[in-house]
Amino acid sequence: MFKKILIANRGEIAVRVVKACREMGIHSVAVYSEADRASLHVRLADEAVPIGPPPAAESYLDMEKIVRAARRTGAEAIHPGYGFLAENAAFARVCAEAGLVFIGPTAAALELVGDKVRARQTMEKAGIPIIPGMKSAAASPAEFEKAARMLGYPVIVKASAGGGGKGMRIVEGEKDLRPALEAGMREAKSAFGDESVFLEKYIENPRHVEIQVLSDTLGRTIHLCERECSIQRRHQKIVEETPSTALDPPLRALMGETARRAMEAAGYINAGTVEFLLDRNRNFYFLEVNARLQVEHPVTELVTGVDLVRQQILVAAGERLEIEQEDVRQRGHALECRIYAEDPERNFLPSPGKIRVLREPGGPGVRFDSGIFEGWEVPIYYDPILAKLVVWAENRERACRRMAAALDETVILGIKTPLAFLRDVVTHEAFLAGRTDTGFLARHFEAWTARPADEPGLRLALAAAAYAETRAAARPDRGKAGQPAVEAATPWTSLGRWRNGGA
Repeated sequence: MFKKILIANRGEIAVRVVKACREMGIHSVAVYSEADRASLHVRLADEAVPIGPPPAAESYLDMEKIVRAARRTGAEAIHPGYGFLAENAAFARVCAEAGLVFIGPTAAALELVGDKVRARQTMEKAGIPIIPGMKSAAASPAEFEKAARMLGYPVIVKASAGGGGKGMRIVEGEKDLRPALEAGMREAKSAFGDESVFLEKYIENPRHVEIQVLSDTLGRTIHLCERECSIQRRHQKIVEETPSTALDPPLRALMGETARRAMEAAGYINAGTVEFLLDRNRNFYFLEVNARLQVEHPVTELVTGVDLVRQQILVAAGERLEIEQEDVRQRGHALECRIYAEDPERNFLPSPGKIRVLREPGGPGVRFDSGIFEGWEVPIYYDPILAKLVVWAENRERACRRMAAALDETVILGIKTPLAFLRDVVTHEAFLAGRTDTGFLARHFEAWTARPADEPGLRLALAAAAYAETRAAARPDRGKAGQPAVEAATPWTSLGRWRNGGA
């Protein structure tokens, strides 16, 4: 087993890996840009190494700096998390050449499935149903235009080298194709260091269902059932759950076995996810392989009891998977809400700034995976995800109620967040009935606005939190010698006078 692992990432996923290492008795090494010097993952890791300026291209995407940090600290392996270099075959190869274990697929597997175009080719050869689309990346706008006409509009532009909605653009007609290609290529270059994109036929309002797969180096491949990720904004998931309300046992077994066969055909090792689109007739089509740990992995952990990060590390160390396929069971229901620094009333624009007050939810069946703390400055340079709120309960109805209560309990002041928006989503009658697809938000939340805060208990909690913060910042012992201490602000001077029933 490894003695020291370097984590080539930041934010909540870096914190998650640090905690897994700590539980396994493994020394952790964080890397950080200048913007993340005071970040939580830096504080929690056993060691931390600076790797450059804030732009990702000069820090978290710089392979040479990361490998140098690993060598300098004596790390034996590198965990890439998700995003940045997690699906970069060149980085996996650089690690191997440097004598470092890449905690993920091999470079060969990444080249095969990490590139979305090659993945489609591989799945088609293996007999996996695929969405009509380009079989190779194009070199000129004219080639894209020809492909789009053959597929028929609408089409979708997708990044070849990564997922997470980065680089995606829906194109309704030919006049919109070139601007969409240019925008998608810029975003793909910024997110993955690779600007290549391709086109697929756009299937309107399907269910987005993915299957979690684990493969070890000894030839065992298992699936851990599905996650439904249909609640999306700008092609990025914001609410995930398992089990899916769209699947019955026979369809679940068929999709799981198809995902398992797909990974075996690719010679895949470690944790990965096979994503499918499920249409209204319950036909499913291969979408892509996410050759890494998924953001939404906690819901699978809660219903199966399998620690996916631990399994990743064990597999990378050459050990056998700790679970057999027949041991996999779904117990209860889990939901995850992604909490971003963004404003849902302004088309989810990023909302960087200082987190003045943070109150995390708690209680049975509640998990808060976070990379933030009070006083932390949310930078402008990276994906704005702050935390993931995850709940488990005996059934979906109770899980939805528990999620709504946990969202109410969560307090983040100083920046905009979608907490109120998410609560309205998980309490919407269509969501509660399980009537979800990728067009859910467009149908039900296109003109969403936050309701005025009219709950006295919540307002008092916010006032008390602000008062505690300002009182701590202005204690009398903080005054300079010979000078009077600054009087602490009260909730009324900070937030305005409170009265029952409104402001």
